[in-house]
Amino acid sequence: SANFALYGDISDRMMSLAAGLGHKQEVYSIDESFVDVTGIRGDITERSRKVRQRILQWIGIPCGIGIGPTKTLAKLAKYIAKTADRKPGSYPERHAQVCNLGAISPTELNDLMEATEAGEVWGVGRRIGAQLNEAGIKTVLDLKRLDPAMVRHRWSVVLERTVRELQGRACIGFDDEPVAKKEIACTRSFGHSVLELRELQEAVTEFASRAAEKLRKQASHAAQVLVFIRTSPFRAQDAQYSRSVVVPLRRPTDDTAAISQAALAGLHAIYQQGFRYAKAGVMLLDLSPASQQQHELDLEDDHQAGNRGRLMQALDGVNLRYGRGALLLASAGTEGDHRAGSMKQERRTPGYTTRWGELAVARA
Repeated sequence: SANFALYGDISDRMMSLAAGLGHKQEVYSIDESFVDVTGIRGDITERSRKVRQRILQWIGIPCGIGIGPTKTLAKLAKYIAKTADRKPGSYPERHAQVCNLGAISPTELNDLMEATEAGEVWGVGRRIGAQLNEAGIKTVLDLKRLDPAMVRHRWSVVLERTVRELQGRACIGFDDEPVAKKEIACTRSFGHSVLELRELQEAVTEFASRAAEKLRKQASHAAQVLVFIRTSPFRAQDAQYSRSVVVPLRRPTDDTAAISQAALAGLHAIYQQGFRYAKAGVMLLDLSPASQQQHELDLEDDHQAGNRGRLMQALDGVNLRYGRGALLLASAGTEGDHRAGSMKQERRTPGYTTRWGELAVARA
């Protein structure tokens, strides 16, 4: 079973080592990042091989490193490095593990591009890839040789940027600061069919609480809450039902109780008896920075509002110290791991790096 705390910790360790390649880093996903190596002296290819070896030795996971003058070329180089390592003969062996497209001749670069399908380029999805293939654009070299203005007219400005990047002109900026999410969601499929409203209430409360925690972590407020429930489309023998609703909040907030209350109100509005529900979720919409607050006339006794922020800090602090779910809203239920919204983790990978009691033991 998944152990997301372990995965996150391993990712953080890998990113900290990868950051040693240059002076700026943009973490793109849990297992991938861009590093700006502009101005780094010495052989960057050899430097990359040493960093890769350090990641393998210190963390125990292999990785591929691609180097190029633009983000798209760096992604292409990484694909070549990985493929050359895993599929010997697909590319020259010298490009395995670490591939530097900025250190080869234009002729060799064109050869590598000609050996790579256009659909492997970052930013070319399945639909666009199929359209390119129908137009006779089958390789990366074919895509590179297109006229950017024509690409913009026929497809989109996004694909135009991709073509320009393949031609060596940087069009995609470097974001070394994490961008705040525009939407925050917490959804999950249940381990068993859920029929009772009570179980759905517990799950939705847990999802809303988790989403609110993420909201506070990025210092944002939400103005709307979306809640949905649905049956399993894979159980054709069951009656099917799927419904969602958006509940506006009186004022943008990061308060777990207010967000959960709105989510539960939405759940009551869309719940129908007699269905075997398989999945539910909560999404926070219309996000804004917490520093931007909406005020209104003081027409009611709301003297406790100033303490809500401290209460949410205490809630997050307790759960951070004693584990997620140590402190939760009563509507989330009291059945612990038996709640509908809880993940089934009977075979969860041990927390080798996050729990003292699950450290790996070596015996001579």
